Amino acid sequence: MSIPKKGTRKIIVNGEPFIWLIRRQPTNVQADYADGYLHVAVEHATDPGSVLVIITDRLHPQGYSLINSELVPIQLQELGEVRAWRIEPRYEITAVTPKDVALWIKQAMEIGWLPKKSGITFKVSVVGSSMKKAATREKIPLNFY
Repeated sequence: MSIPKKGTRKIIVNGEPFIWLIRRQPTNVQADYADGYLHVAVEHATDPGSVLVIITDRLHPQGYSLINSELVPIQLQELGEVRAWRIEPRYEITAVTPKDVALWIKQAMEIGWLPKKSGITFKVSVVGSSMKKAATREKIPLNFY
């Protein structure tokens, strides 16, 4: 399975061209539940084979989950009662840059991703500067891309 070309960005890593994509709108799981993290899809630009899916530790800016927001009571000054609530972000949103993607592609290739070889989706998760391979039998949601 390949990623759609519309909305992708190009990047060169170790002399090889790749395209990468972050879904513009959050999936239902990212927006509503406790999985509000950005996912990045990557594939080789000229010889697409296996797709790399990177589950980052960066929060989705449009996610409304309990992970990245909290309800804060608004008290009325004259009554001292709470009659309304407002949603405030709990954590800072950090953008995914091309430099991050290039580093993640290099790390994925070091742990076994073969971008030109056809096969199942290679799924990894990133926490800080470390990357680990996710279980191979996990399915990627159909509406991911």
